[in-house]
Amino acid sequence: MKILLTDLNPTEIAERLNIKPFQGKQIFRWIHQKKIFDFDRMTDLSKDLRTRLHESCAAGQLQLASMSTSPRATGTKKALFKLSDGETVESVLIREKDRVTLCLSTQVGCAVKCSFCATGHSGYTRNLTPGEIVEQALYLLTDENMGERTPNIVYMGMGEPFRNYDATVRSIRLLMSPDGLGIGARRITVSTVGEVRGIEQFANEDWQVRLSVSLHAANDEKRSELIPLNRKYPIAKLKDAIRTYLDKTNRQITFEWTLLDGVNDSMQDAKELIALAGSLKAHVNLIPYNPVHGLGYTPPPRDRCEAFRDALEQANISATLRKEKGQDIDAACGQLRRRHAELANTN
Repeated sequence: MKILLTDLNPTEIAERLNIKPFQGKQIFRWIHQKKIFDFDRMTDLSKDLRTRLHESCAAGQLQLASMSTSPRATGTKKALFKLSDGETVESVLIREKDRVTLCLSTQVGCAVKCSFCATGHSGYTRNLTPGEIVEQALYLLTDENMGERTPNIVYMGMGEPFRNYDATVRSIRLLMSPDGLGIGARRITVSTVGEVRGIEQFANEDWQVRLSVSLHAANDEKRSELIPLNRKYPIAKLKDAIRTYLDKTNRQITFEWTLLDGVNDSMQDAKELIALAGSLKAHVNLIPYNPVHGLGYTPPPRDRCEAFRDALEQANISATLRKEKGQDIDAACGQLRRRHAELANTN
């Protein structure tokens, strides 16, 4: 079996190939900084080393299956990647002025099965490797002129990151490597739907990576309907885990709240959210729903979204209302993969 180079840091590359440390760094930089996966183009490596790489290593684990760009969302791009086993996974680049955010996936499918999510309705297949996670970022950045800037990274794509904890953490460290993209920890956010054990473990990591929690409802009855995992980890347990995280890290968390028309957008929903977010001093990120065909949910009218945000702000809760991004290219989690599978089944 070939050595998968994108799973490894520079030191590990050197050790696995029994080469000098500086050569491990050279290979890592070609892949991560220059986004070059062709060994023949790694011109500062000796010919013998390049021959060895061809024989024993794989520089990439993904193939780009399709790329869609939204003209309505100022260059939002969605990529569908094919994996070595034929499975597919997707990720998104969101551009806003001079800011670029990459939304990465950690699993093929998802077992959490949130009722409004296309990924959950597609089922769970397997975890991604660290390299498969990192390569999503490398491919998305290939044609981006970032200059001295680095992107923001959000682990909010397909899958529950804390159900693939080790690979998620390793991928973050690879993305932070100064020999690679060199992304600062505070530019990286991991989003969990409420995996309590993962939150507790994440609190012990020695870094400034941010944490967000996909909440979507602030009472157990409604949240259990939207997010079945809430039956295992109800809000009281989730709140305790978040308090542990806050005590250990002294870092603010964010609650993600997808606004669903007639489901969680009332003033009573806002009141419940205010009580929970206020007790934890959390920021709230409000996201109008990106409709998924066949699931029956729609986003609220914009004025109701704004009224919900205003209610939070009047209660001194820090809140952001996101603009719609990429609805015309199926940019919501799991939509592109789902459509790709539907087309394959009809051919």
